[in-house]
Amino acid sequence: MRIEIIPLIIGAILGLIGLGLLFDAWTPDDIIVRRDRRRTPRAERHRGGEAAIGLGIMCMAAAFLGRDTWNYSIVAVIAGSVLMLYGVLRNFRYLGEAISHRGPLRRREVVSEKPDQ
Repeated sequence: MRIEIIPLIIGAILGLIGLGLLFDAWTPDDIIVRRDRRRTPRAERHRGGEAAIGLGIMCMAAAFLGRDTWNYSIVAVIAGSVLMLYGVLRNFRYLGEAISHRGPLRRREVVSEKPDQ
């Protein structure tokens, strides 16, 4: 395998990830998952922000696929960075909750362990 093929493989993988994010942003939520089983309501995601992240990833994939010979690779990277930044800012609360929300550590009521004297 030649080393020049590696950016093509990375670009194809990034393109598929971007297409997956675009598909997820444009389809209704109840197609894949019927009902959410969480106890606390989940923060709503911004569909336009998710689509912007998908388009930004696809711009990065185009820059990888174009390699050094494509004249617009710098423009694609700048446009992809701006789109991804916009998408992250629009979904900041959703992404923060998805990364850091762990829920309560104990599911039962905490009983005082001090003996009454």
